[in-house]
Amino acid sequence: MSLDEVKAQVLGLPEVAAWPAMVQVLEHHVARPHKVWEWPYTACRVVGGEESSAASSAAAILCMIVSILLVDDMLDQDPRGIHLQIGDAATANIAFAFQSASFRMLAGTPVDAERRAAVMQAFAEMGLTMAYGQELDSRSLSGEENYWKVTQAKSAAYFGTALYAGALMGQADAGTSAQLRKLGELLGDAIQIHDDIKDALEVPANPDWKQSRNNLLFLYAKTADHPDRERFLALQPLADEPRALEEAQGILVRCGAVSYGLYHICHRHQACREILRQIRVQDPKPLEGLVDQFVAPLTEILNRLGIPIPPEIKTVSR
Repeated sequence: MSLDEVKAQVLGLPEVAAWPAMVQVLEHHVARPHKVWEWPYTACRVVGGEESSAASSAAAILCMIVSILLVDDMLDQDPRGIHLQIGDAATANIAFAFQSASFRMLAGTPVDAERRAAVMQAFAEMGLTMAYGQELDSRSLSGEENYWKVTQAKSAAYFGTALYAGALMGQADAGTSAQLRKLGELLGDAIQIHDDIKDALEVPANPDWKQSRNNLLFLYAKTADHPDRERFLALQPLADEPRALEEAQGILVRCGAVSYGLYHICHRHQACREILRQIRVQDPKPLEGLVDQFVAPLTEILNRLGIPIPPEIKTVSR
């Protein structure tokens, strides 16, 4: 099913159709490369279900990610956020509306009441967990323990629910659905770390440099025992200056911050591969594609920086 078909479900809700600003926000965010709405379809197919059974879950996941991104941009004071165009109050209200729309979509799912209730409960748990993760993130808590708390609450919960919902809608048993949920949670971790690496090495400087967010690479460079730590601390506020950014990014490579991020990605990639070896589904290849798609782009970054590619991901290609 295409993105246009998924969007059509959301736009088919009377309240959305009558709310031009909500339609504008939806169009703005679906233009960004977030394809997690495909994950319920993928999970549904691999367990042998009819793709149409996952349609409402795909639309609900799309609504939920739009809601999350709206709140994220406001909390991060992201200069690219649509809240700067329509205002904070309108954005907050629309974020709430998209989260509510996700449950409207799920309520009409053509499966038995028990499965529908399980999926709706999973979405409710995800929404509450992610809101708590946003709260933790907004505090800019220090330390790696807090970094993983936020990642588990925000990324792992979302991606795990996307696969879990699709599996349930595809009539998978409880064990298989749980395995797919765990696979999604591991991928959520890996995606967050991947984004941290990409954001830290982006030119010009990503907004993360100025916001004191717990980017894993920054956290490592600021707390690990290495000779350039004080210099990195001095350079971080100056990241808008090209020379300062170049020097700071060089420190991220030299001090082992990039390698540390890669270690965690490889660890989760191997854990995902282990689940794929154990899971009993009709065709695991689509799941293999999900596992590899967030690892492959890293090889380009590593080659550019002259960093050896870990053997665990060396065979993964685009």
